[in-house]
Amino acid sequence: MDLQALYNQATAAHQQGDLARAEDGYMRLLALVPNNPEVRHPLGVLRAQQGRVAEALALLEVAVAQRPSNAGLLKDYAMVLAGAGRNQEALTTFELALNLKTGDPELTLLRIEALLRLKRHAEALTAIDRALVASPQAVLLLHQRGLALAGLGRHADAQACFARVLQLKPDSDAALYEHGTALAAQHRIADWFASFHAFAHRGASAGLPDDGKELAHKARHDAEQAAWHREQGITPDPGLHIEGGGRLEGPAINPVNAQDAARQWRESRPQVVVVDNLLTDEALAAMRRFCLGSTVWRTGYDTGYLGAFPEHGFSVPLIAQLAEEFRSVFSGICGDLPLKYAWAFKYDSTMEGVHIHADDAVVNVNFWITPDDANLDPERGGLVVWDVPAPREWDFSKFGSQQAATRDFLAGKNAKSITVPYRANRAVIFDSDLLHQTDKIRFKEGYSSRRINVTLLYGERDRTPG
Repeated sequence: MDLQALYNQATAAHQQGDLARAEDGYMRLLALVPNNPEVRHPLGVLRAQQGRVAEALALLEVAVAQRPSNAGLLKDYAMVLAGAGRNQEALTTFELALNLKTGDPELTLLRIEALLRLKRHAEALTAIDRALVASPQAVLLLHQRGLALAGLGRHADAQACFARVLQLKPDSDAALYEHGTALAAQHRIADWFASFHAFAHRGASAGLPDDGKELAHKARHDAEQAAWHREQGITPDPGLHIEGGGRLEGPAINPVNAQDAARQWRESRPQVVVVDNLLTDEALAAMRRFCLGSTVWRTGYDTGYLGAFPEHGFSVPLIAQLAEEFRSVFSGICGDLPLKYAWAFKYDSTMEGVHIHADDAVVNVNFWITPDDANLDPERGGLVVWDVPAPREWDFSKFGSQQAATRDFLAGKNAKSITVPYRANRAVIFDSDLLHQTDKIRFKEGYSSRRINVTLLYGERDRTPG
């Protein structure tokens, strides 16, 4: 077969997304012309698309050595480098390509993305502002500008930038999410939650991924929730259903224990404070109905619980009110610490809960809302907190895969545990560095008896070792 014809067939199949046929053509060509960079280049791109990154890099490195002045080849090589996490090399290669195609819009954007990944936000901002002179309404550049400003700590400017993106491209989910994140960084809880709530509704309408939907315990929960809706005479909204969740006219946080809790916080080591009757009766009832009726439980965990997060709908005005009022009422604990994040977990009746971990914040507020009569063991079902903090240098994202090492660490420190039994409307307030886990769960069967805890995290922890 004519080499050019075979090449044309392979590249056409590649463009059509038929990777198997394209691979067959490229491999036949490579056997015939093994040193040809015009074959190594597209085959390298295809290998990257297949997830065979090492092979892709090997092919493209040889091609670049043979064609160092091919800007398109350099761009593709840099993109694979970036995908492999080799961001500095990717940046250098994007810059080589830009030297060959000065001012190329795509290469300019890719170079800026590399700078942002390297957290070189000031350089990125300079490059973005230079590019915006020629294209002041370029949505991608404006989005990148918001990211650079956020990286520099200029959160109000970042918010304004993402707001501008949303004016130009109202359907930008990424801009809506980053807009909420910028509001969060300004400690504007109600506005942050409103932005995330809009993001959640939009995602649900577009078929937001339901993480863990293949888990049997999540399927069981969802079936029970659907039955609860029918019993209550509720026809859930399609996509994301929110049951209640409005801001209360009266207070949400009960102030009666605030002074004693502040005293305990000052005097106790480790800092672990238990507060009963945290929420007012009205707030507790409202939270229960919201958590029972709202379809915000979109993240499933293998050990038996489900998570609800602000970006998935756990961001109603009621929760913003709780977070704001807690910070005000318990100022002796939180001081000026801003809300960092919030979530809720809902558990299967007998499966395990959250394993040993610590949270990347300063103060952890964990409270429970399921009625006491659901708990079959009044001395258990709550929280276990150890008197030892996690080392500052630990990667907080890897606790789930490092349980054995964490237990060895606790044993080596001769750590002592504090067990706080489950009680409805009880809060455990503690130093977020302290290692902790869900205590053994034994709750009644039935949807309304599922254990639910809400977590509020306050303050940014300095993770510098020492």
